[in-house]
Amino acid sequence: MSFLDFCKGKQSWPELIGYCRETAVKIIEKERPGTIAIMVPPNQQWLPLTYICGKVFVLVDKKDIVQRIPVMG
Repeated sequence: MSFLDFCKGKQSWPELIGYCRETAVKIIEKERPGTIAIMVPPNQQWLPLTYICGKVFVLVDKKDIVQRIPVMG
């Protein structure tokens, strides 16, 4: 069984690349109620090794534009 099997529902948001951070966070939290979208600044483009359902990482550039696919983690 994959660790992804523990978190049902949408796991990534490729359609949000190019969106501003604020809009992306609102969309993620609307589509997955109870999920917390965490903004990752450009100077910290790594993600923790632990996987937690209900947490989505949103990696942005210096202008707060989503640069990588937001993923559950």
